[in-house]
Amino acid sequence: MGRRPRLNPVAAAARNRVEDALADVLVPAGTPSAAAPAEGEEAAPLVLVACSGGPDSLALAAAAVYFAKAGRCRVGAVVVDHGLQEDSSAVARRAADQLTGLGLSPVEVRTVEVAATGMGPEAAARTARYAALDAAARGSGAAAVLLGHTLDDQAEQVLLGLARGSGTRSLAGMPARRGRYRRPFLDLRRADTEEICAFYGLDPWHDPSNADPAFARSRVRTQVLPYLEDQLGPGIAQALYRSARILGQDADYLEQLSSEAYAGLRTEAGADILLPEEGLRELPASLRQRVLALAAVEVGGFQPSFERLLAAETLLERRGSAGPVQLGGRVGVYRQVRGKSVLPGGPSYGNLVFRNNRPGTEPPSRSTQE
Repeated sequence: MGRRPRLNPVAAAARNRVEDALADVLVPAGTPSAAAPAEGEEAAPLVLVACSGGPDSLALAAAAVYFAKAGRCRVGAVVVDHGLQEDSSAVARRAADQLTGLGLSPVEVRTVEVAATGMGPEAAARTARYAALDAAARGSGAAAVLLGHTLDDQAEQVLLGLARGSGTRSLAGMPARRGRYRRPFLDLRRADTEEICAFYGLDPWHDPSNADPAFARSRVRTQVLPYLEDQLGPGIAQALYRSARILGQDADYLEQLSSEAYAGLRTEAGADILLPEEGLRELPASLRQRVLALAAVEVGGFQPSFERLLAAETLLERRGSAGPVQLGGRVGVYRQVRGKSVLPGGPSYGNLVFRNNRPGTEPPSRSTQE
């Protein structure tokens, strides 16, 4: 017998990243295999790999299937066909064939319809993709879904956030873990995934839209990052990745503090949420704005912009109009004026009131004064 080929170091590193990401899912090493249990025994947890057929997700599938062969989990895949290119169904089928050849099972192709209006094409495709992945995970009872985003993707995400003038959470980029979704490769480079594919003899698909300058992310990938590397020296992508990790830790802590502050301040008045002005004034701006946003979201709105939150803060100055300030998603906030009651049985002066102005709900007059 010939010598067994030595595992590529990058492929070994990829396996380690997957094992770390699935630490709470994998059957402990050395446990008798549960991949094909006897009658009455429980099967090992199922992990799904979201695969486009590109180098990142194919490399992820190759790393993950090792744990299925070791009996520590079952590994399947979902290929989402967005139908945005003429040959998209052929690309999806080719990806599915390669995944089956690697040993993944089950492998499912899901065709989605990407909304043509209401949001940008990238956001619409992402929304359709995650809806398909959610449905596949629910239907199969998957314990986790693996995503193949790399350090390069994270660097691009941070730059896009900077261009939008985003806050800490957005600049933290994509989380390594959110719910059932895991991103094991966030500290691996895109070139690493191409090397892994070559090691396993895989033939990845290269999405032509990744080089299409019509898309902001493509311009960042093909023009902005290379320009920064040329002008500032190598290591820009790694520096942006480090920044994302630092900001992610900061964002987690600030969100914990603001959630605790919000829980201690909020009062319900029917469908409205009340926050005491004095308590809001005592908070530092970074927490106060997060608390205001939490109230807006709880009454049915979406995350307000920084400018809308600043406008809401002006209500605490008690000068001029008592509102309402529109925060988006039909949600408005106004300052409760003296002598007007929101809470049953007595005045509630000294609060900001968050209300979802659904049809049939009469909002307070914008001209209401102290």
